[in-house]
Amino acid sequence: MNKIRLERFLIVSLLLCMVCNMTMQAKAYESFKVSIYVRAYEVDKMKDMHWLDSTWTVISQQLKVDKIYLETHRDLLIVDDATLEQAKKFFHDRGIETAGGITYTINEANSFETFCYSNPEHRKMVQQIAEHTAKHFDEFILDDFFFTSCKSDFEIKAKGAQSWTDYRLKLMTEAGRNLVLKPAKKINPHVKVIIKYPNWYDHFQGLGFNLEEGPQLFDGVWTGTETRDPAGNQHLQNYLSYNVIRYFDNLRPGYNGGGWVDSGGLNLGMDRYAEQLHLTMLSKTPEIILFAYNQLLGVKLSPRFRTPWQGMGTSFNYDEMTAPIRQPDGTVVQPTTMARIADVVLKQTDKLISKLGNPVGIKSYKPFHASGDDFLQNYLGMIGLPMDMHPTFPEDQQVVLLTAQAAKDPEIATKIKKQLQSGQEVVITSSLLKAIPEKIAEVSELRCTDLKALVNDFGRYGQANRDLLIPQVLYYTNDAWEMVSAGRPLRGGVSGYPILLRAPYATGNLYVLTIPDDMGNLYDYPAAALNEIRRVMSKDLGVYLEAPSKVGLFVYDNKTLVVENFNDEPVEVCVVTDDKVMKLENLEDATLLSPLPSERLDTKRAPKNSFRMLLLPHSYKAFKY
Repeated sequence: MNKIRLERFLIVSLLLCMVCNMTMQAKAYESFKVSIYVRAYEVDKMKDMHWLDSTWTVISQQLKVDKIYLETHRDLLIVDDATLEQAKKFFHDRGIETAGGITYTINEANSFETFCYSNPEHRKMVQQIAEHTAKHFDEFILDDFFFTSCKSDFEIKAKGAQSWTDYRLKLMTEAGRNLVLKPAKKINPHVKVIIKYPNWYDHFQGLGFNLEEGPQLFDGVWTGTETRDPAGNQHLQNYLSYNVIRYFDNLRPGYNGGGWVDSGGLNLGMDRYAEQLHLTMLSKTPEIILFAYNQLLGVKLSPRFRTPWQGMGTSFNYDEMTAPIRQPDGTVVQPTTMARIADVVLKQTDKLISKLGNPVGIKSYKPFHASGDDFLQNYLGMIGLPMDMHPTFPEDQQVVLLTAQAAKDPEIATKIKKQLQSGQEVVITSSLLKAIPEKIAEVSELRCTDLKALVNDFGRYGQANRDLLIPQVLYYTNDAWEMVSAGRPLRGGVSGYPILLRAPYATGNLYVLTIPDDMGNLYDYPAAALNEIRRVMSKDLGVYLEAPSKVGLFVYDNKTLVVENFNDEPVEVCVVTDDKVMKLENLEDATLLSPLPSERLDTKRAPKNSFRMLLLPHSYKAFKY
C-alpha cells in the first residue's frame, strides 16, 4: 500500500512540475518573442550572484522577457565556463530561454576594430571563440561585427590585385564556413549559428558581408533595425526599421529570426525609440532583441524623453510608461529605466500584430552586391510608398521599381522590355537612367546628364517650401510625357523639368522618377505631387495615400493596413481604395470610416473611394477594409 501511495505521489509531483514548467515557459507576448542581448562585459559580472539577481529584478519588474542572449566574447574579453553556466541556470530557473552571442571585435571603441582574417593568430582566436561558445549553447548569434575593415600588411598581401570588395566577400565567406560554422558544429552538432546583419545593408559588400551566400551558409539571419537619429552619420530613415526586415526576409524566406533595436534615438524623445520597436514588429517578424542589458538597466527614465506633443492622445503615451506598475503579487513598483518604455510599446503592438496578414509592397529589384541610390527605398517609404526589396527581378507585378542598383544586372534591358511588352510598367530612377543610358535608349531615348536644375514650383501640384536641386531628365517631345513637372517658377511662362516622366513602349509604360540630389528633399515635394507618384506606383496594392511626406503606409495581404505619421505635427491623410470598398474598420477600437463624397471628374481613371482621417504626431491608425 505504501508503495502504491509513493508511486501516486511521484506521478502527481511529476505532473505538478510539468505544469509549473509549462507555466514558467509560457510566452510573455502572443505574436512574438521579446529577448535581451547581454554583452560580455555584463555576462562577466554575472559571476556575482548578488549583482545578477539585483539587476535582473530591476529589468524584470518593468519588462516581460522570453529569452536572453549571453555573449561569450567582445573586445578580447572571453567569459569563463563557470560564469556562463551559472548565468544560464539563473535564467532557466526563472523560465527564460537562453542562447549565446559573439561580437568579433578587437576593440569596439577604436572605430569598431575588427579581426584580420588573413592573420593566422587572429584566425586561431576566431575559431577558439566559436568553439568555446558552442560548448555552452545550442544556438548563438554573431553580433554586427562579423565583417572586416582591417588593412594590415597581412590583408594587403593577401588581397593582391583584387578589389577590396571582391577580396573581403571571399575572405569572410571562407571565415564563416571554416572558422565559425565547421568548428562550432564539430564541438556541438546540434548548434545553430545565426549571423546578425546590421542596418547599413547597401554598403555590406565593401566590408565582406555576403548577402548572396551568407543566408544560405548560416542557420539563420537576424536584422539590425536600429534607426536611431536620422541626422546621425548613417542617415538612417525611420522606415528602415520595417524595410530592412522585409529585404532580409526575401534573401532566404523563413530564415530571418527577428529584429534588433538599441536605445539610440532616445535623445529625440521617447517616440523615436518607440517607433523603432513598433516598426520592427509591423514587419511581422517573430522575435525582437533589445540591445542591451546594460542599456535597459542604465538608461534612466527622464522628463526630457517626454516630447512636446505628448498629452494630445498620441499612440505612444509617456505618462502611461512612467506610471506605477502593479506586479502579479499585488505590489506596486515605480518604473525607473527605458525597459518600461519597451514593455508598454511591445504589449500595445502585440495586440495589433495578430490582426495583420503578410506584408506586401511595391517590389524593388536590388541585385546582390549592387550599389547606387544608397538606402533610397527608405526615403520612398517615408513618402508613403510601401517598399518590398528583392534580390531577383520580380516577374509577377504590374509595377516594378528599379533604382541605380539595377545597373549591376547585365540583362536589365531585356528584363525591362519583357515587363513592358507584357503590358506592365517599370519605374526607374533618374540615377539608373544616368548609369545605363544606352540600355534605356532601347526603350526610349532619354538622357540624364550632369546638368542640374533649381526648382521649387510644381505647377498645379503645388509649391515646395524651399529650393530643390534636381538632375535634368531630357527627352524627345511626343516620345515621352511629363506627368509631374517642376521649375523656378514653373508657371508664368518659365519652363520646367520632369519629376515623373512617362515613356510608352509596346503595351506598357516606362516611368522615370526624378530623385533630388539630396534624397531628403523628397520630403519637400508638395503633397499633390506625391499623390500622383503614389497613384502610379501602387497599382499592385489596391490602396494608396494622399498625404504630405513623412507618412508611412503598411499594407497586408488580408486587406488590413497601418498608416503612421512621422511628423512632429498632426496631418490630414486620405486612404484611397477602389470604389468597392465602402468602409474602413479601425482594428483597435472597431470604429468605422465612410468614404468621402466622390468629386472626381477624370473619367479616364478607375473610380476610387477616399477615406479621410487625422493622424496625431508620431502616431498610427490600423484598419481592415
